Amino acid sequence: MKSLTVLQPICCDPYTPPMSREAAEDLAETFKALADPTRVAIVNRLSTAAEVCVCDLTAAFELSQPTISHHLRVLRDAGLIESQRQGTWAYYRLVPDAIERLRGVFGSVT
Repeated sequence: MKSLTVLQPICCDPYTPPMSREAAEDLAETFKALADPTRVAIVNRLSTAAEVCVCDLTAAFELSQPTISHHLRVLRDAGLIESQRQGTWAYYRLVPDAIERLRGVFGSVT
C-alpha cells in the first residue's frame, strides 16, 4: 500500500480577525465585476491616468460604445470607478478607496 504525504495546513495569522459575512459578500461582488478580462483591462488603463474619456476606451479596446458602456456600468455599480460628464463625453476614473480596499484584502507581500 502506498502512503500519502500529509501536508501541514496553512493557517492565517492568529491575530487577524475573521472577515464578516457582509464584508465577504461585498468583496465577492467586487470580484464578480473584475471577472471579465475587458473590465480588468479597463481598470488597468484607468490606473495609468487621472481620468479617461469613454471615447478613448472605445478606441483602445476596439469595442462598440454600448459594449464599453456596459462594462463601465458594471464597474461603476461595483464602486470601482466613477464618472463625470464634460460636455458630450463622460470621463472615468478609479475610486481610490475601492482600490485601497482591494489592496488591503491581500495584506502586505513580503
